[in-house]
Amino acid sequence: MNPRKKVDLKLIIVGALGVGKTSLLHQYVHKTFFEEYQTTLGASILSKIIILDDTTLKLQIWDTGGQERFRSMVSTFYKGSDGCILAFDVTDPESFEALDIWRDDVLAKIIPMEQSYPMVVLGNKIDLEDRKVSQEVVHGWCKEKDMPYFEVSAKNDINVVQAFEVLASRALLRYQGTAENHLIDSIKLSPGQPKSRCC
Repeated sequence: MNPRKKVDLKLIIVGALGVGKTSLLHQYVHKTFFEEYQTTLGASILSKIIILDDTTLKLQIWDTGGQERFRSMVSTFYKGSDGCILAFDVTDPESFEALDIWRDDVLAKIIPMEQSYPMVVLGNKIDLEDRKVSQEVVHGWCKEKDMPYFEVSAKNDINVVQAFEVLASRALLRYQGTAENHLIDSIKLSPGQPKSRCC
């Protein structure tokens, strides 16, 4: 029996102030929800170990602050990440409109910049009744950007696990592809074996 492979992945969660990034993360990692709101300054990190496709994944999830004045500091945390959650609040149209900026900001910091960088969009707070961002608009935007979309509630634990694990799965595929490419490149770079001569 083969020992299970172990992979460390760094995921980030970004979005405007107050969309529930920290609540989503705590719901996913600890199965808890805090009613009182606290602003994340800079970033905080939580870890979770999951098993996916016979691989043990240690997810290091960076919860980034959504305040505009911390944007340049927060963006330094994007480097080296394997995937990203873009979060918005379905009751706050401005938080949805800001997703373009957040997405572009993340992609600008990913080195090398590539289209295969996994991103998942989460529309949080679907438990609230005063929804202002329609599903149709979000689905259209996500389809255009080729990103999966999940309607979630951190409070009621709706679709939170599914969303994080779809991102983890996509990040793992990207990681495996990158590792394979590095292996191929290193084989190409290794000097050829001298040909043996007879006599």
